[in-house]
Amino acid sequence: MLADPLSPDLQKLRRDDDRPVEWVVSSGYVDYAQAEAFMEARVAAIASGEAAEMVWLLEHPPLYTAGVSAKDEDLLDAGRFPVHRTGRGGQFTYHGPGQRVAYVMLDLNRRGRDVRAFVRGLEQWLIAGLDRFGVKADVREGRVGVWVERKGAGWAREDKIAAIGVKVRKWVSFHGVSLNVEPDLDHFGGIVPCGIQEHGVTSLVDLGVLATMDEADAALKTGFVDLFGPVVETPPPF
Repeated sequence: MLADPLSPDLQKLRRDDDRPVEWVVSSGYVDYAQAEAFMEARVAAIASGEAAEMVWLLEHPPLYTAGVSAKDEDLLDAGRFPVHRTGRGGQFTYHGPGQRVAYVMLDLNRRGRDVRAFVRGLEQWLIAGLDRFGVKADVREGRVGVWVERKGAGWAREDKIAAIGVKVRKWVSFHGVSLNVEPDLDHFGGIVPCGIQEHGVTSLVDLGVLATMDEADAALKTGFVDLFGPVVETPPPF
């Protein structure tokens, strides 16, 4: 269930005409450069009124991406996987098999023109999706993404389970979020994820939730509709 679903900043994220968002799920691994080129073209088409909004769910082969705030020293193993420099916000992050990436291309002209509210909406969307698996997650002041608390005998820590990195052009969003369903967590070791050294990363499966990617998609879809409005399933672009 969404946290505070009727608060004004979340309420305005729904379009007033409730025009459905195209909901696209790709199978297999999608090349990052191809995905980024598609987003660039689609955002331009949305901004000009020639295309509908879209949420595109996919998986990438193993790779690192560097946002506009990335620091070179946070790339610990430059030869491990391909590194893509991108215009999204944030620092270094990892994408790979077992991680659900959702590229969110929404027209914020019709959704309140408030980037902070939009980012909060993405956070609450992820939190609501995780709640459907019984995972209690939250955000932390000064830390990007969605976090879970973990405790054991004599120890406690916070791990990141989902990342957020967006860009807005002409009030149309792109890039988006990533949720760790069952990635190889060792692959995060080649970077300092989002520039945060003192905390780790986790996934649904690492937390003992044996969720499939289809189940994660269903939870994300329900949460998205609750917050952002209706969707219509559409075939992938390639």
